[in-house]
Amino acid sequence: AFWQGEAALALARAGADVVVHYGQSRQDAESAVAEIAALGRRGFAISADLAVPGQAETLIEASLTQAGRLDVLVNNVGNYPLGDPLGLPPDQFRATLETNLTAPYALIRAALPALVASGVGQVINLGYAGVEHMIANTRAMAYQISKAGLLVLTRSLAQALGPQGVRVNMVSPGHIDNSVDLPADIESHVPLARPAQVDDIAGALLFLLSPAGAYITGANIEVAGGYRLSLADTLE
Repeated sequence: AFWQGEAALALARAGADVVVHYGQSRQDAESAVAEIAALGRRGFAISADLAVPGQAETLIEASLTQAGRLDVLVNNVGNYPLGDPLGLPPDQFRATLETNLTAPYALIRAALPALVASGVGQVINLGYAGVEHMIANTRAMAYQISKAGLLVLTRSLAQALGPQGVRVNMVSPGHIDNSVDLPADIESHVPLARPAQVDDIAGALLFLLSPAGAYITGANIEVAGGYRLSLADTLE
């Protein structure tokens, strides 16, 4: 919820009206909407459980009803269960894939007519640093599988939707300063010797939305300070 709210504010500061989706964090979403309004932009808080079939389509419909148009879809939702690779019951494993991979697919599919109509439609999916390495991650296997699939979806749809004027990209953060598993010795993991701040990630989003990023599609931009650049890093 923290990152979602800060990303929404960054978009509002850049001049966008913003729909803030939330699952259970209603208070955080409404707080973000109030701050968006204070910036002179329109904000809308809309609830949906994206693990439930049909909710993605309902979310897009409600967003269009309230906002009137849709130029950019940011898929940031992501369950992050940690533990033994076989520690998740099958229903929780399935729910992770539903939320992290199937829901973005459904959201893009439902949003496509509006994105095409906008003339500047773009989808930005959130991945993670190292997603392209395909190295085993036993602590967060379900999450890794879902995000690797999201990268395939990103590049496949970038190719398929480009002729319709819709761009699809991925932004992949490394350790963020509010990460649940932030290492205490961050300087030994990250060449730039600090975790990312929300503004670092928001800056990549705004770059893709700016004229400078207008010819970029199918890209995965890692905002990770050099984290996981080497094989040794990926094996830790």
